[in-house]
Amino acid sequence: MTGSLFFTLHVLGIVLWVGGMSFAMLVLRPSLALLPAPDRLALLAGTHKRFFLIVWHAMPITLLTGYGLLFGWYGGFAGAAMHVHIMHLTGLIMAAVFVAVFFGPWKAMRVAMAAGDAPAAGAANDGIRRLVMVNLVLGLLTVVVAAWGRFGG
Repeated sequence: MTGSLFFTLHVLGIVLWVGGMSFAMLVLRPSLALLPAPDRLALLAGTHKRFFLIVWHAMPITLLTGYGLLFGWYGGFAGAAMHVHIMHLTGLIMAAVFVAVFFGPWKAMRVAMAAGDAPAAGAANDGIRRLVMVNLVLGLLTVVVAAWGRFGG
């Protein structure tokens, strides 16, 4: 029962995190071209604020349930297959990239928006975009590794 709960929470965390990045990069960002620049920045600031709040919850739940599965189901690192080790590595990298986004360009964007400095806010948002794209690629790679490794591919 606990394993099923951990696995469910783990998958839900990934769906929210990677799915949110996919939506942002593949749907929202291209659609923003329809708005004037000041409106784009305001919309992005609101979107980032809400999404980053979700990730601050999904990320630790995903990591903690992953460790619960690693030690409760596989018996630790020695009992885990290669795909679990790869998921562990990419998950930690994704968490580090998110923390870097939050305390780096996202903080700079908030400060610039509060000061009314649209060019600085736009530059900070570009930093967010680049790092989110890195995390999206890592997240999709992790999903592929998880799906492929789960069935012994």
